[in-house]
Amino acid sequence: MFCSSVVPGFLAGPAGVGCGKREAMQRRRVVVTGLGVLSPLGCEVSRFWERLCAGQSGIRAITRFDVSQYGSRIGGELIEFDLDRFVSKKEQRRMDPFSHYGVAAAKLAVADAGLDLAAENVERIGCIVSSGVGGLQILQEQHTVLLTKGPSRFSPFMIPQMISNMAAGLIAIDLNLQGPNYCIVSACASATHGLGESLRTIQYGDADVMLAGGTEAPLCELGVGGFCALRALSTRNDAPEKASRPFDRDRDGFVMAEGAGILVLEEYERARQRGARIYCELAGYGATCDAYHMTAPDEAGAGAARGMQLAMRDAGLNPDDVDYVNAHGTSTDMNDRCETLAIKRAFGEERARRIMVSSNKSMIGHTLGAAGGIESIACALTLRDQVVPPTINYETPDPLCDLDYVPNVARRSPVRACLKNSLGFGGHNATLCFKAIA
Repeated sequence: MFCSSVVPGFLAGPAGVGCGKREAMQRRRVVVTGLGVLSPLGCEVSRFWERLCAGQSGIRAITRFDVSQYGSRIGGELIEFDLDRFVSKKEQRRMDPFSHYGVAAAKLAVADAGLDLAAENVERIGCIVSSGVGGLQILQEQHTVLLTKGPSRFSPFMIPQMISNMAAGLIAIDLNLQGPNYCIVSACASATHGLGESLRTIQYGDADVMLAGGTEAPLCELGVGGFCALRALSTRNDAPEKASRPFDRDRDGFVMAEGAGILVLEEYERARQRGARIYCELAGYGATCDAYHMTAPDEAGAGAARGMQLAMRDAGLNPDDVDYVNAHGTSTDMNDRCETLAIKRAFGEERARRIMVSSNKSMIGHTLGAAGGIESIACALTLRDQVVPPTINYETPDPLCDLDYVPNVARRSPVRACLKNSLGFGGHNATLCFKAIA
């Protein structure tokens, strides 16, 4: 059932030709030892998990700006976030909110992992923290400055506040992390790609510890207006808590949200030797592209299916070993239908019908580039507690979405391994495979 620790043709070309000395290297095991989350359901792991398992919605009317002229007026705001706990007043003014969230989640994850960074070799600790849209709020603010006060009044911090890699950079500066550090931008697959590449970084010995995940702060006029123009958002404004309804027949779009999810990934033997608490193993990663359309998924689900198959193969698993899929599950017509087809294609229809599938976005909304990080935290907690969070608002089955979506109530059930799917505009597909620690 399980592959050997030697990379099984992973770096071989189509004809089986090797691509360098790494093809014969043994991959190191990678485990999750720390979690840091900011979400509409709470800004600490225990509260987030309790509310997620309770099927509680974090979607409300947007309060940050006047939404009266917008088609969608609801979102997932960070109601409980206290920025002063994590960033000084002086530094706050030099950062966009997406960087605020990233730094805060990273600090929470390091504390949760019990890492004493002052005693560590920080050259062996890296950070890949991603964002889909980066500093959208500072871009909007500075454009207003340009129009009202002229170009001489631009902030000298505008560019470093805005660029998507800055959250990863600021986390490294704040925590003195001197290992690999960068940002992957692949829309809603950004954090999942970042976690997958962090897995590779540790497996091949380029670092021993990686902080990985995503952060996003898109709830501003520019962000909401842009997605409204795309007609991608739910307009169920009179019932915000019912608006995100993945796989339900009456879904009408996704609900935008903000937040951050960062995990501490660590080489297994190192974590065990320091007595770290281990949530689960990150064992596999698959990445593909639909090469189909700017915003729509491949209607046959072929690319996403292949990503799931690659992740399982990378983890040394077959479809019978996976008990749960944490779906991308956006509550849009095309995504939910195509992801359902992709799961059937990846597992075979008979096995797919016996696998639990659920969408955390039904409760927290869609945090864009941060989604894969936040939802990977949910996967780690599922494997720790053997509880699968529900898909809430699943009231009217869609004949084209006919799998077990764990409707409305969390389920206690054995989960040996789970997949985490993320699908992004541009046709980007990324899947992670998490395993319970034996």
